Amino acid sequence: MKGTRFQIKVWKYLMKIPKGKVKTYKEVAIGINKPKAARAVANACGKNPYAPKVPCHRVISSDGSLGGFSAPGGIKAKKKLLKKEGFLL
Repeated sequence: MKGTRFQIKVWKYLMKIPKGKVKTYKEVAIGINKPKAARAVANACGKNPYAPKVPCHRVISSDGSLGGFSAPGGIKAKKKLLKKEGFLL
């Protein structure tokens, strides 16, 4: 993987989120021991060149909204991937 140390840490953590499950950006930040870095986690997800293999589509906003998705297809593709994995929107 190519990215900053922080990005790689985030991306490796994302690979641990099971299919059909989601975590919030804040939960990911806590999971990588950077509890105040939710925004930085969102930025790392946005820079993820390995989607969907590195499943940034499994990360949502704290308010339950889907947040963004920078991979081809945008938010529509994120919804499709989550539905395919069995996550109820």
